[in-house]
Amino acid sequence: MVAKVISGREVAETILTTDLKNKVIELNKKNINPKLVVILVGDMKASASYVAQKEKFAVKAGIQSDVMRF
Repeated sequence: MVAKVISGREVAETILTTDLKNKVIELNKKNINPKLVVILVGDMKASASYVAQKEKFAVKAGIQSDVMRF
């Protein structure tokens, strides 16, 4: 048996930019607009970085995002 190396980043990117994006497009056609809303409390750099990454993924998938910082 030959081992096959799978790139998790490539698989995730494919899911995000094709599968998820197509589902979002179909929902938009039905006037359903998915949106990511994050409530961020405090100023921990790790949390802010995590949320920024989620915002970036939302944009790639065509999902609106909003971050409420407190």
